[in-house]
Amino acid sequence: MATKPFIVGITGGSASGKTSFLKDVLNGFSEDQICLISQDNYYRTLDHIPQDQNGIYNFDLPVTINHELFAQHLSELHAGRIVKTPEYTFNNPNAIPRTLTYRPTPIIIVEGLFVFHFSDVASQLDLKVYITAKNRIKLDRRLIRDQAERGLTEETIHYQWKYHVRPAYQEYVKPHKDEADIVIPNNNHYKKGLDVLMAFLKTKVE
Repeated sequence: MATKPFIVGITGGSASGKTSFLKDVLNGFSEDQICLISQDNYYRTLDHIPQDQNGIYNFDLPVTINHELFAQHLSELHAGRIVKTPEYTFNNPNAIPRTLTYRPTPIIIVEGLFVFHFSDVASQLDLKVYITAKNRIKLDRRLIRDQAERGLTEETIHYQWKYHVRPAYQEYVKPHKDEADIVIPNNNHYKKGLDVLMAFLKTKVE
């Protein structure tokens, strides 16, 4: 009987460094050893995204995520089944989404802002990893990233941070920090925490 996948949940606030951390984790394994399933591909359609008091869409709330489907796909992977789902295209009606294929590899990484918040997802995690950084550092990183990669103005980024990003972090992400098995500070770098996690995960594929 095949060994069930070992499921690792990775979360942290926006711009805490999850993306860079995940790249380094994935680079340490082959494709037949590890699979990444991201919350970002489970956003609901735009008609299900709430608007704030100024009519601005707020994508930083748990209600924006189809966590039921997210949890179902995770369960299927845990049972050893291949999962296929369309890639999220940021509600762009002109984009043709690719089909994403998730395979039940020995290690499955589940990442996203709310993977500890959704009980139907969190209950399936074998290990919980929380990446943390100071708010000022996260905002500075977000300013650099969102201007360069998303073409947003400083004003828009500060608005989202004040009214969407930080309130959601305080309510839905930070309270779950105490549930983490490993907390990795990333104000400057995460190398030591990465080394500890990688050494442990290597034991799951030997």
